[in-house]
Amino acid sequence: MTANQPPSAPRSYLYVPGDRPEMLAKAPARGADALIVDLEDAVPAHGKDRALALVHGWLAETAPDRTPEIWIRVNPGERGCAESALLAGPAVTGFCLAKCSGAEAVAAQDAVLTAAETRHGLAPGGIALAPLLETAAAVLDVRPITQAPRVRHLHLGEADLCAELGIAPADAPDGPGGALTAIRTSVLLASAAAGLLPPVGPVSTDYTDLDALARGTRALRDLGYRARACVHPRQLAVVHAAFAPGPEEVAAARALLERFDEAVRNGSGVITDPDGRMVDEAVVRAARRLLATSHRPPASGDHRP
Repeated sequence: MTANQPPSAPRSYLYVPGDRPEMLAKAPARGADALIVDLEDAVPAHGKDRALALVHGWLAETAPDRTPEIWIRVNPGERGCAESALLAGPAVTGFCLAKCSGAEAVAAQDAVLTAAETRHGLAPGGIALAPLLETAAAVLDVRPITQAPRVRHLHLGEADLCAELGIAPADAPDGPGGALTAIRTSVLLASAAAGLLPPVGPVSTDYTDLDALARGTRALRDLGYRARACVHPRQLAVVHAAFAPGPEEVAAARALLERFDEAVRNGSGVITDPDGRMVDEAVVRAARRLLATSHRPPASGDHRP
């Protein structure tokens, strides 16, 4: 597990269309660790004002306990700032910035949220931001984006990015290719360097092929990702299982910590693993984080489509 990922950080982010009140009503009980209420791609241009009003009303009736976390994906530019200004409040964990164009776009949202927090009497800086990197320009500008105010983590919007680059999408039969893996790694490195949570992995739009979803999510985990966005509730259990440590990993971590603790009691801070490799403090910390994650109870809720 990445050093800056607490055990309670979301593993799943479930997209919910902002113009579907029946789906909004059911969303908190679906079992996701976090929701992303979508005002962008899921809503047609002629329906965005109606969706904004629906989400505003839904948030007013939502208890501010943030279980699951509630994120709002706002539109790019001035419209997105206006949406954040209206919707910012105690029930909102943060805003996902669709098609983030750079650190300047994050700064504009920061100014809007600072004013909203003052208006609502909320702690300064409490509402987070999660830029979506969906263009080559955004990926190349990733370091300044990670250092912009309020950024908690990044999302990769691979559908738009792959279309721009002309490479196979991740859920293609032969994906992800080397270019996409390199992009995922570069975004992960930039996030870690800035002390952010690991990026949130991209959606898989094929919610019927759960085996492919499991393989793809395990590949993300092997790269260092610890969360993934979902488009359908039936994907949640698969994503949670893929990010959970397996029984062998848990047993190995527990055995390592028992041996390390015994060595400390005997006055030594150095042990070797079963393969004869020296175990240092970084390995011990990773084992403790893995065990903490393994104790996390499964998400409850309605997982039916």
